[in-house]
Amino acid sequence: MSAAVEITDLVKRYAGRPAVDGISLTVPRGHLLALLGTNGAGKTTTIEICEGFRRPDGGQVRVLGLDPLRDGTVLRPKVGVMLQGGVGGYTGARALELLQLFGSYAAHPLDAAGLLAEVGLAEVAGTPVKRLSGGQQQRLSLAMALISRPELLFLDEPTTGMDPQARRGTWDLIRRLRRDGVSIVLSTHYLDEAEQLADSVVMLHAGRIVAEGSPAELIQAGSAGQVRFSGPAGLPVAELRAALPAGVQVSEPATGCYLVAGEVTPALLAGITSWCAARNVLAEGLSVERRSLEDVFLDLTRTGR
Repeated sequence: MSAAVEITDLVKRYAGRPAVDGISLTVPRGHLLALLGTNGAGKTTTIEICEGFRRPDGGQVRVLGLDPLRDGTVLRPKVGVMLQGGVGGYTGARALELLQLFGSYAAHPLDAAGLLAEVGLAEVAGTPVKRLSGGQQQRLSLAMALISRPELLFLDEPTTGMDPQARRGTWDLIRRLRRDGVSIVLSTHYLDEAEQLADSVVMLHAGRIVAEGSPAELIQAGSAGQVRFSGPAGLPVAELRAALPAGVQVSEPATGCYLVAGEVTPALLAGITSWCAARNVLAEGLSVERRSLEDVFLDLTRTGR
């Protein structure tokens, strides 16, 4: 069976400038891939090419083994799309009516009322779309993408505008879809969302891939975190650094507060406590601060590497 999405050397230019500059990636079946990047990094353009809404200037794209442009008629019934624009121009329709309309286009649609309840909108089924909040319109847009029972789902910023409760509910729904074997490509600005949901992450910067891997792999690459502790002011940080594994940095950013930055391992923790014990220093409040996906993202997009 072919991969859900296969992209090879994809290029897209606007006014001669590359928005997507030769990227290659694969999304296995039943896999959730998160696309991350700053504004203008190429996320939405990449997704729109996969959906068949834009024509690439170079490279090859296959979605469920098909060409999104040439085989669009065959491909579209198999794919669910949630665009950044939400529900589009259907603002005069009522929520349930709109979902039923989209269900009528599918061969074997889900029950519209049940799906509306699933996304937390049962109480506004008879409300015109234009009167829904931004977060409610986002949830309705997600239901519209799901009504046809897609094999592959494209989600472009799915939880924008949602309150925390709705956001968590949407995460739970996405997890259930993933467990049921639906392949998902998720574009998001929320780094915690990608860390929570994704099997793998691709980070884009200026149209190119700057990092890819599972959230755990990206977080653990390079500096994996830092250790903080308190003690007497003016400890000889150069001596502590010399007693620790290579590549570790030690500083006293505030009086009596010490920061050890580097790959956090049992050897590093043992080295800190042994050094302190040998000098009769109590390392108070010693804590390990785990590096987040957001830290990795900010480092990579700041340097462009």
